[in-house]
Amino acid sequence: MSAFTRYVLAVLLAALAVGCGALPDARPPAPRSAPAHTTHRPAAPPAPPRRTGTRAAAGAAPGRPFTLVATGDVIPAHPEALDTAQHDAPMAGGYDFRPMLRGVTPVVRAADLALCHLEAPLGPLDGPFTGYPELQAPPQVATALKATGFDSCATATDHALDQGKGGVRRTLDALDTVGLRHAGTARDAAEAARPTLLRTPGGAVVAHLAYGTEGTRPPKDAPWAISPLAPGRILADARAARRAGADVVVVSPYWGTEYRTAPDARQRRLARILAAARTDGRPDIDLIVGSHTHTPQPFEKVHGTWVVRTPHGRRAEAEISDGGTWVAYGLGDLMGGTHHDASGRMSAAARFTFAPPATPGGRWKITKAEFVPLWWDARAGRVLNLDKAIKLGRPDLKPIRQRIRQVVLSRHANKAGLTMGR
Repeated sequence: MSAFTRYVLAVLLAALAVGCGALPDARPPAPRSAPAHTTHRPAAPPAPPRRTGTRAAAGAAPGRPFTLVATGDVIPAHPEALDTAQHDAPMAGGYDFRPMLRGVTPVVRAADLALCHLEAPLGPLDGPFTGYPELQAPPQVATALKATGFDSCATATDHALDQGKGGVRRTLDALDTVGLRHAGTARDAAEAARPTLLRTPGGAVVAHLAYGTEGTRPPKDAPWAISPLAPGRILADARAARRAGADVVVVSPYWGTEYRTAPDARQRRLARILAAARTDGRPDIDLIVGSHTHTPQPFEKVHGTWVVRTPHGRRAEAEISDGGTWVAYGLGDLMGGTHHDASGRMSAAARFTFAPPATPGGRWKITKAEFVPLWWDARAGRVLNLDKAIKLGRPDLKPIRQRIRQVVLSRHANKAGLTMGR
């Protein structure tokens, strides 16, 4: 066992001794140490107490407004990311992904809740670590994501089962170890059926649900290993999350056509179905933040439609006029992907501000919608906040920022209030 491995295991044991809980009332400070994966499965964070009714039934007052940030795919298994992480590690033989994400850390930490999307399964401390086509990444990336300020990661991707059920288990164990919640894959049927619930500092409960992928089938003896991208399953889970106490339901679908900056027909159709779903007049889903395409895609406020019949018996659609549902079709790759063209290095962070309903039990409304243009500098191995990088002397990045803006606004989200943030 190397000195580095002994160090990481010692830090890990200390982290486990401290423990972590579900639904914190305030976001914990980012860890300074570098815990990593262990071969022993730690106890998963306990689920929040289930409630039999809504906040209105319980007589609870609505919580305070909160901001939520979501970012694109983290792909820490390709050579360029692995080489950079080894170079940045303080000790030989280790991996440190924290410097790569430093450029996006202020955006993530400023939010009340932050969601990431982890594309690669995590391996044991001693590897091997492999890139395409069967990914396996160092478990130290879990530490980096937690240190950056993320609260929960979607793990349902077309690579989630690259290392089989063992890869799923190792990945979720590593995320549990550092105190990151997760959605989209599971170690058993009970975990798959339990919604991931997060509490904001102001008291709102947010459900994070994740689904994928197109073309990937779970093992026959473990159908619960990954959540399928199916409308019926998504809506059933969203309604279950409401019954479990969720004020806001956020869905992270892994969908779309790779390297296409426009959403395909299936994305648009599924978005309309999800936006239209209602229970007792309240939308089942409040926000959709997608990934998989390796390039940014448009944001859009999608209005659900009811199918109606005209007096002559013809089929028609009537738009539901309750404000619509924000959809970020694709956020791009936050870090470490392989890139066939420059668009594969662009991404965007989505930032939404939610305000409580006027009366308990109503819909939390998005009062502010923003996107923050980001760029993966493959040569330096760093994520750049383009606005800050340009102000610090990189005028060459202005066309990239403008291109991201054009893509994100290409379905006229600016008319619905979407703005470019910093």
